Amino acid sequence: MTTDPGARCPCGSGDTYGDCCGRFHGGDAAPTAEALMRSRFSAFATGGPEMEGYLLATWHPSTRPTTLELDGSTRWRRLDVVRTEAGGPFDDRGIVEFAAHYTDDDGRGVMRETSRFVREDGRWLYVEPLA
Repeated sequence: MTTDPGARCPCGSGDTYGDCCGRFHGGDAAPTAEALMRSRFSAFATGGPEMEGYLLATWHPSTRPTTLELDGSTRWRRLDVVRTEAGGPFDDRGIVEFAAHYTDDDGRGVMRETSRFVREDGRWLYVEPLA
């Protein structure tokens, strides 16, 4: 996937990468839990060491792994946001349920997750999937 600012954003918002997730990858704070989740999907979709850093930086310290290595054989193709609960610009907690479509050496698949997010010091952070 490309990080061309004029290309369509991998998160499926319909905006260009530069107007959407690219600005968050560049350092802007995501305004909502959903925007952060979309930017994290785009980081997985575009890959590379700089995106591994972004994913770690947007992961809550209480659950963040010490290292992260993206699997180059997995290609993230499409994101469907199923629902959100809170996680808006005036909230400190939020939940985002999504389906992330991918292909890998075994064919096509879908990863479904309901994720918990918190906002600390004005920045949204991914905490963990809900059981």
